[in-house]
Amino acid sequence: MLKTLTTALLATALAAPAFAAPPKVDPALHAEALSILKTSIGYRTVQGGDQFVPYAEYLKGKLVAGGYAPSEITIEPMAGTAFLIARYPGKDPKKKPIVISGHMDVVEAKPEDWTRDPFTAVEENGYVFGRGATDNKFDVSMIVATLAHLRKSGWKPGRDVVLALSGDEETTMKTTAALAERLKGAELVLNVDGGGGSLTEDGKPISFGIQGAEKTYADFHLTVTDPGGHSSRPTPTNAIYRLAKALDKLEAYQWPTQHNEITRASLAAAGGNTPGAVGEALKAFAADPTNAAAIKTIRADPAWSPALHTTCVATMLSGGHAPNALPQKAVATVNCRIFPGTSSASVKETIGQVVGGDVKVERLDDGSIDSPASPLRADVIKAVTKAVHARFPGLPIVPSQASGATDSMYFRAAGVPSYGVSGLFMKDSDEFAHGLNERAPIAAIEGDLAHYDSILKDLAK
Repeated sequence: MLKTLTTALLATALAAPAFAAPPKVDPALHAEALSILKTSIGYRTVQGGDQFVPYAEYLKGKLVAGGYAPSEITIEPMAGTAFLIARYPGKDPKKKPIVISGHMDVVEAKPEDWTRDPFTAVEENGYVFGRGATDNKFDVSMIVATLAHLRKSGWKPGRDVVLALSGDEETTMKTTAALAERLKGAELVLNVDGGGGSLTEDGKPISFGIQGAEKTYADFHLTVTDPGGHSSRPTPTNAIYRLAKALDKLEAYQWPTQHNEITRASLAAAGGNTPGAVGEALKAFAADPTNAAAIKTIRADPAWSPALHTTCVATMLSGGHAPNALPQKAVATVNCRIFPGTSSASVKETIGQVVGGDVKVERLDDGSIDSPASPLRADVIKAVTKAVHARFPGLPIVPSQASGATDSMYFRAAGVPSYGVSGLFMKDSDEFAHGLNERAPIAAIEGDLAHYDSILKDLAK
């Protein structure tokens, strides 16, 4: 039985850093990885597009060139997108496989808004520019290059290694659900679309995060209806006013404080680097999550408060049908990020209780499902720590819980622990995922390739 992360191991992982050059990789492998990334950006894998199967076929070609048999790779079109499964056979077919998860789709980008064509890779000033350059085609390209290189080199894993690339992670996650159902017997998932390292603005490493949990994304509609009437004769049941009062109640509601081993480890690490009362409160809460003074301090800080609880916030509003008529309907969209272990059904019930019975509350089809936090497995922490410390000895390794959603959600819901382990280190000023002029640092390629090589060899035994 695999143990979870111990206090001693966490203390080792959070040791003070010393720095070293990244492990050297074959220059030909570096060039191939960069080529895959630049070519990948050229595939316009956006919702409603027709480039998913061609892109998957391109990646398949790279794997076959590395020694995969075509029969080991499946590309399956699905509802306007596609997914890819590539199986790297291990020595022992009785062992549960390790799944490597990533996604081929990207957020839409309008060329007229960009400085450069978002779907033509541009290499400039040490970066590759283009939609998906970081999210998620950088790490997809690195892991495809790594797997092809390992296969060509003759490395034989102890268990099957399965590459699972979804095609709608940014939208409805239908392919993600299909992959999780098909691969629910896996030992664990290594998600290349989560975790990663942070750098200071002058390029010095700060820490590396392993994403072991994420909040559940959930959209709700709050609807108030009324017979309406002529605007010259106002009534006390005006739908817009009633909805506004309901939203005031929801804004004032304080969601219960919660914690898990991941958030406590994360806050403990953050507390050591956060000055003043907030830093002390973070450390105090990590040591004792019932500490009322620490909770009060953290909740008063907008940057840290969401780490302690579910959040629900109004994001869209519509109402009325004519400027000279009383509104017959008013609707607000409320977006919630739900703490792992709390069901979205219970959040819906709570919202209903808070806003009152005359407000209809309904969950929208947002492509998200409830999922638990993954246990902090010692073998995963050890393998990731080894890989990161080969580049940056002693760099803090910090478990993290994401507020956004990734493919890990469906695997965790299927009972497969999943960990975001992207080897990409970036500065805050280079973060343009989902935004204009997305870019990836070319200097990160070498370390990323070495990162995946090390982790796979340690965990796929």
